[in-house]
Amino acid sequence: MQITKQADYAVRAVLHLAKMEPDDRASTAGIAKQERIPSSFLAKIISQLSIAGIIQTTRGAKGGVVLAKKPEDITLLDVVESIDGPIALNECVLHENVCAFDQECPIKQVWCDAQAELVAKLRATNFASFL
Repeated sequence: MQITKQADYAVRAVLHLAKMEPDDRASTAGIAKQERIPSSFLAKIISQLSIAGIIQTTRGAKGGVVLAKKPEDITLLDVVESIDGPIALNECVLHENVCAFDQECPIKQVWCDAQAELVAKLRATNFASFL
């Protein structure tokens, strides 16, 4: 399993914002340059993070981007799922009866356990832990 490049960029953008002073605002151009994220790609990411309530954006001369929550209240899971949707190691983990072997599959429990561990780790890791 690999998160998308877009989710990786989103994590980097949120970490960038988490490192800022509480009253500071960042421009999307500044984030893009410092984090080496293509500007056009970052615009879409910023929009998705804003919809998810992770960041706030303000237009105008004194505008910019800030975190909508404290870094300790934003988890890696929040950011990744706001971009990629629910984490699923295999389709059968999220949906019943998508596989002809669903009821007798000896591997399904391994997928379920591994996913649960991954989700728990991402949920337990907040952005304050990186500061």
